[in-house]
Amino acid sequence: MKKTITAFFATTLFFFAAAFVTTVLTSTEVNAQRRNRPNRIAKAEVERIIKRVEERTDTFVKQFDSSLDNSRLNGTRREDNLNQRARDLENATDELRREFDRRDTWNENRDEVQKCLNIASDINVAMRNRRFNRATENNWANVRTELNELARVYGLPKIGGSYR
Repeated sequence: MKKTITAFFATTLFFFAAAFVTTVLTSTEVNAQRRNRPNRIAKAEVERIIKRVEERTDTFVKQFDSSLDNSRLNGTRREDNLNQRARDLENATDELRREFDRRDTWNENRDEVQKCLNIASDINVAMRNRRFNRATENNWANVRTELNELARVYGLPKIGGSYR
């Protein structure tokens, strides 16, 4: 009788341990798959984010140019390069918008979003390394916030930061 009860408990304990290990391994695999897959989000919501990125970038580029004109960089090659990079970002966001409107699903625009993030990362370095007026810094913070939201949606690294 004791052998039967001991065998029953051993079998039950083995069963629960196996079920626990299976549950842990399955949940870890599911979480890894979620991290590697873009979030489920409606195209209309992504469109609203892109629109905000585009509008805020337009505002930033104008403010950035004015701020550089009133800095020690005015008239230098560095000023020209920074202004060009800002215009590159403006053009990249315009291209993102055109391609987004042209395609059926929002996740097809990953390359355009990555291009915007790459350019914005260059600008972010300049913004960190130099002091600009409050309006320019606030405008950049707004652009960076919206671009980082796009990065989150597309599962890409944030500006000035790591993955998610």
